[in-house]
Amino acid sequence: MKSILEGREKLRTAVYQIAEVAGYLWEKGWAERNGGNITVNVTEYMDEECCRLPAISEVKAIGMELPQLRNKYFYCKGTGKRMRDLARDPMSNGSIIRILDDAKSYEVIADEPVQPTSELPTHLALQNHLLETGSCYKATLHTHPIELVAMSHIRRFLNGDEMTRVLWSMIPETLAFAPLGIGIVPYALPSSVSLAEATLNQIKDHDVVMWEKHGTVAVGQDIMDAFDQTDVLCKAANIYMCARNMGSEPDGMTLEQMTEVQQVFKLPKKRPC
Repeated sequence: MKSILEGREKLRTAVYQIAEVAGYLWEKGWAERNGGNITVNVTEYMDEECCRLPAISEVKAIGMELPQLRNKYFYCKGTGKRMRDLARDPMSNGSIIRILDDAKSYEVIADEPVQPTSELPTHLALQNHLLETGSCYKATLHTHPIELVAMSHIRRFLNGDEMTRVLWSMIPETLAFAPLGIGIVPYALPSSVSLAEATLNQIKDHDVVMWEKHGTVAVGQDIMDAFDQTDVLCKAANIYMCARNMGSEPDGMTLEQMTEVQQVFKLPKKRPC
């Protein structure tokens, strides 16, 4: 069977970057079994021949109307598929979908009839928001970073911006590379529309969103960017836990020190694009 990637260099590059990140997620222990999901807007890489490809699946409902996504194309990790397998063979463990004219449903067009992630409503709601706001971000990543999920089991870190404050204070680079911090979504049923709506509210003002007792969601200009945002915050969480394991609460950077970093590096208070 001919792959949609053949002869399409930019699309192939984007898909194999997804495969590379999937491998990192598995190696870090953030993607047990079929855990985690990836969705990337690949519309700009679809030529006329690609756009004429017939459906190879039934039409499926998204569960909400997303007008910005009408006739857009996305690479999606398959439901029940493992990241370690996606890293090896991205087009057998994910698929490219087309959003239909009603902006409420989609169909698979390549390479195989692999149904997308069960978290598709959340991913597509985020993609709709990104297009609606003119953002340059095209990728969404959901994964299970061990240290960040562990912190979400402690009530203290679910209150206000306490988790962001602690993570920022562990190392200056965290504040520099994740200046919007982490938003908290109270526990909600995975794959639900309510989870999608709560995530959308938080991602507007934060680099990464923490689903309580579940995992994180990040957006980025590409999937590597979304991975980096998550990785930076998880590194800070790891430093915090290492200090706690030495027997005391870490001091962290002071408010004055963090303010100095913000001022010197002119850190943005909203997304740059």
